[in-house]
Amino acid sequence: MPVVIDHATDAVATLADLADHCRSAAFDPQCRDSLAAAAPMLAALGNDRRFLSDLALASLKDACREQSLANGYSPQVLMLVPPVPGGSFFIRANIWPSEQDAMLRDSSRAAYYYNRPHDHAFDFLTLGYAGPGYWSDYYEYDGVADGTVQGVAGEAVDLRFIERSHLEQGKLMLYRANVDIHDQLPPDAMSVSINVMPMSDAQAWRRQYFFDLSAGRIEGCATITAAEILLPLSVRFGGGNARDLAEDFAVRHGDPRMRLAAWKALEGQAKTAGEHAALAERARASSCPLIRAHVAGAMETIVNGSKAGFLDTLQSDKRQASG
Repeated sequence: MPVVIDHATDAVATLADLADHCRSAAFDPQCRDSLAAAAPMLAALGNDRRFLSDLALASLKDACREQSLANGYSPQVLMLVPPVPGGSFFIRANIWPSEQDAMLRDSSRAAYYYNRPHDHAFDFLTLGYAGPGYWSDYYEYDGVADGTVQGVAGEAVDLRFIERSHLEQGKLMLYRANVDIHDQLPPDAMSVSINVMPMSDAQAWRRQYFFDLSAGRIEGCATITAAEILLPLSVRFGGGNARDLAEDFAVRHGDPRMRLAAWKALEGQAKTAGEHAALAERARASSCPLIRAHVAGAMETIVNGSKAGFLDTLQSDKRQASG
């Protein structure tokens, strides 16, 4: 489960104090130990019991204009220190409604990731700032860092249940990328957490996954890059140059999911059974494990007599991967 950090302090810090620390040379959010070392400052900010309500009130008086400009998240998130171009971090507060709160009844559990087991694609710090805190069933798994786990929908993973606990006020934890999984449940009363979040160009290529806990499998990929969306559009409408680019990506791109996206874009334009078969033969010889696993699953569907064709299987996999 996330690393619980013992941070007991009577010190009180301002949001500016925490932001200054995160901008200093002493802080490297891409280093897990350095991120953990910011815990005392985040804990000290948690001891300021007025700053968040003051910020919320100021935002309301501003008609939420600054939040609208700086916040790419849902209304659940209050951006405290927005991300900036070339920056290495941002700080946010998350609001977690309970079953009794109208904001949950009027939307859905899915809007808050409740009952949607998932990991994260980056390390981050979180502090229980107010309320009893959301509940989580915590699990761990390994294999993403060393490539043992490929991230294919339906892939079996070794899930280890750790405990059920809640992020109560003052509790501070370090979530570890592609290690810690939690199945979040609503808190007993509305709660708020504060996160120190890392930023980097490389982070965009890391993947977050949903999990089927009962089956012990990856349910799908929760993240998708803009390039993965643009590829099929380009191949469909862009002519030969776009197809050439997809062919190159499918063979040489450094990210396996981009290679798979390029493969799907090419397969989506195959017109005949012969073209599908030729692509499948090439896929079996691919150096990309995601492409090999993908075509193996599609061919198994055909061999087993499913009415879904190869293209239908690909599209189904795409829907699962996008959540």
